[in-house]
Amino acid sequence: TYDGVSGTEKGVKLLSKFCNKVFLSSRANLDMTSLPKINNVERIDDEHIQLGPVGGLNHNIDTSPDYYAQIASTRTMEDRLDTVEQVRKGGIKVCCGGILGMGEAEEDRIAMLVTLATLPAHPDSVPVNLWNEIEGVPVQARAQAVDPFALVRIVALARILMPASVVRLSAGRTGMSDELQALCFLAGANSIFVGDQLLTTGNPAAWKDQDLLTRLGMHIAPAQARPRVAAE
Repeated sequence: TYDGVSGTEKGVKLLSKFCNKVFLSSRANLDMTSLPKINNVERIDDEHIQLGPVGGLNHNIDTSPDYYAQIASTRTMEDRLDTVEQVRKGGIKVCCGGILGMGEAEEDRIAMLVTLATLPAHPDSVPVNLWNEIEGVPVQARAQAVDPFALVRIVALARILMPASVVRLSAGRTGMSDELQALCFLAGANSIFVGDQLLTTGNPAAWKDQDLLTRLGMHIAPAQARPRVAAE
């Protein structure tokens, strides 16, 4: 995850350089799709960015339009949506989802997915994250644990609303049982992020993920093929 690009041509060029230096090596040795995370961009032109082996750019809207002001003050929901649109117009695959457990109501979670589902084009992938405790962050004061079945329902709704999108079971998996992750896969999740760290939160060890997928009779799809029925 790379969280260092702001809305300038220089920033986008820096992202291009970063992608080609770091991710070219990783994908040459591992058949995976890489997704850097960006802050915001005002415009992306094809001649300014070369993502090389990177499978797209991640920029989450985090929550519903109505609840967004409760969790962020440096950007607006309109800023988020505009960045997503600029990435899409730039011909780059969009990875855009949200975070559950920040004190939002169930209606906010549904509204977040409806917002994504009514964009000019559905995101190529939709990460579903659980809030992870971060000391000193204002959101922590209002954070609430997400009921496991509520998570499964959100995954299922994402699959129904955006049938062609990859639904990524993302941050928070270290606190999920194997059984809960299996339910999420059955509900429509067909991708996970692999690696020890997701920006600021931990992630299950790769061998644990492989063991779980093997026990479930699932396989890792080649990054080039990306069939919708398997975990990436």
